[in-house]
Amino acid sequence: MDVGLIGIGRMGSAIGERLIDLGHHLIVWNRTPEKANHLLERGAGLAPSPAAVAHASEITLTILTDAKAIETVYDGPDGLLSGDIVGKLFVDMSTVAPETIRALAARVDAKKAALLECPVGGTVGPAREGKLLGMAGGSGADFARARPVLEQLCRRVDLLGPNGTGSAMKLAINLPLAVYWEALGEALSLVRDAGIAPEKMLEILADSSGGTNVLKNRAPKLAAALKEGPRPEVGFDIEGMRKDLRTMLAVGGTMGLDLPVTAKALECYESAAEAGWGNKDASNLVVHRLEKAKAAKR
Repeated sequence: MDVGLIGIGRMGSAIGERLIDLGHHLIVWNRTPEKANHLLERGAGLAPSPAAVAHASEITLTILTDAKAIETVYDGPDGLLSGDIVGKLFVDMSTVAPETIRALAARVDAKKAALLECPVGGTVGPAREGKLLGMAGGSGADFARARPVLEQLCRRVDLLGPNGTGSAMKLAINLPLAVYWEALGEALSLVRDAGIAPEKMLEILADSSGGTNVLKNRAPKLAAALKEGPRPEVGFDIEGMRKDLRTMLAVGGTMGLDLPVTAKALECYESAAEAGWGNKDASNLVVHRLEKAKAAKR
């Protein structure tokens, strides 16, 4: 299948590799073309504009940073919506506010094309292996059209309702994860002086009510980071989590919700980013918190 892909960040890159491995013909565009070089070397084609991607593709996937990036890619002079796109299918996999997706869906519909949202849970490793968790929103017919590709990317993909429902679910999933990394860092601060090996601490936590599903895969890397410092591998960075927390608070505000734990978690991520940790994996918030605990030792 001719598949378009726009947004070649860490996740977009991994998704692109997966699609190529499965035999799809990939057509890509990115604001920084150099980021697509490794996909081009593997056979992907580089389009001169988002509009060209839409023209050449049966289905176009977008995975972008925020609402501003979505507006640029879809609504720009050479954007996805600038040409004749009647009948085309777009799947947006970005993590943004539900209203951003609902407004985009209306603009796509006005061009007689279709939008399905499908933000995903998981990081680079699961993306390469086709083991993401897909949370789709849109019509049943559009979901059926996109499903063959989405099932190759996801271990599970559910249609949750109309556009906006997938984004709401993705924010709901990311909220406790963001809080957990800060909570885990604070928990390990309490055993700062106990002399317990990081591997043993995380092993016991993972086997207790103090552990979460994320420790199954992250514990070994986190243990290494606690001993040796932050690792170079990044699945989802602290800056990205900070962006999502801001989105959660904004969405909650429009709903009249008070989210005090989310607000406090954002302060912790803000502090880490301002200390130069923004480009490190979000799990390294634990390392940052423990380093602060050690510095406070008297």
